[in-house]
Amino acid sequence: MNTADLGLPVDVPSTALFTDQYEFTMVQAALRAGTAHRRSVFEVFTRRLPEGRRYGVVAGTGRVLDAVANFRFDPDVLAFLREQSIVDSATLDWLASYRFSGDIQGYPEGEVYFPGSPILRVEGTFAECVLLETVILSILNHDSAIAAAASRMATAAGGRKLIEMGARRTHELAAVAASRAAYVGGFDSTSDLAAGFRYGIPTVGTSAHAFTLLHDSERDAFRAQVESLGRGTTLLVDTYDVAEAVRTAVEIAGPELGAVRIDSGDLLLVAHRVRQQLDELGARHTRITVTSDLDEYAIASLAAAPVDAYGVGTQLVTGSGHPTCSMVYKLVARARGEGPDAPLEPVAKKSVGGKASVGGRKWAARRPDAEGVAEAEVVGTGPVPDELVHHQLPVELVRGGEIVAREPLDVPRERHRAARGALPLSATQLSRGEPVLPTEYV
Repeated sequence: MNTADLGLPVDVPSTALFTDQYEFTMVQAALRAGTAHRRSVFEVFTRRLPEGRRYGVVAGTGRVLDAVANFRFDPDVLAFLREQSIVDSATLDWLASYRFSGDIQGYPEGEVYFPGSPILRVEGTFAECVLLETVILSILNHDSAIAAAASRMATAAGGRKLIEMGARRTHELAAVAASRAAYVGGFDSTSDLAAGFRYGIPTVGTSAHAFTLLHDSERDAFRAQVESLGRGTTLLVDTYDVAEAVRTAVEIAGPELGAVRIDSGDLLLVAHRVRQQLDELGARHTRITVTSDLDEYAIASLAAAPVDAYGVGTQLVTGSGHPTCSMVYKLVARARGEGPDAPLEPVAKKSVGGKASVGGRKWAARRPDAEGVAEAEVVGTGPVPDELVHHQLPVELVRGGEIVAREPLDVPRERHRAARGALPLSATQLSRGEPVLPTEYV
């Protein structure tokens, strides 16, 4: 553990084409117009939280830093752009030496956010910043949605263990990112070995129904698993008859049986029956893990059940009904001229239909009440009020093109636990509601 985001144990390909074509055509036109090198400030924010959610969770920051570091145009990528006539030769020459040389600040990974929060700020020339728009949004929108769902599930679990097991329910690469985001949001382990290899997340897994069906009897299957994996293994007990399977499992493994897994039926009722049966058989320390299309509401409904761990798949990796956070990446300030000292001026989109933006390079702070509980998200463009100086949220991530904020994955995980704990208690309610903190602009 504690190796995540300190340098991946795998080669990461160029991220330069994880983007939309219009990023390149804008750069070409700006280079021709002489405006490409104007100092610019872009910000990532969302205008609203997904319906019913009380807070958002920042996740994917470490992956964003990887993407920025690997945003390079190698010969094959340049050849593709040339062959497809995406950009002209002058733009290709500029792209060949592309390296992001600007600054990035943002909410640290694991922090919570609200509508209007300046989650990420990217500063540099227009050309170098605009190219990063799509890949940054792709990562933050996906990972933050998964982390928010994971956070709600962790709250519902009330300290019981959570296993991420959704790899078979999403794209194979998205599954790895989802495991990472789920860990930040409060999950304890994953079934996905690629996530364990790449990010150091603890991995778990024993057997599926196919293993039981392979053998001539359930007893033969259990004996084979225990002989291979030891008495501390987890036996799947709902292939045929649960009560008979539990009896057989304890006969074979003894009271040292690690756990049983239930994957179907009325989980509340079955869990109570299995717990009683295990206790009567002397397996009082054998744990119960439940799976089967769980979400935060199903987990909450099992709060009174004698369950020790939950395995969650589909609902987690799809954001439990909200697979994106609708974050946007907008130009909020740009220099009046080409020089490095040209003053910045705010710019903003004026639009009807709720798509207007607020111009200006912003700071953000979370104001606590007298008891230390957060009471408002304060966002401004002028001087930071003295009483908020020590409550500012953004941190430095990239300085002059160099990444300065690598951290082990356990750090954002613990940060999220603390950030969620500093919110009003109503933040943990699963019922639909408005954001738990208002956003104040000053």
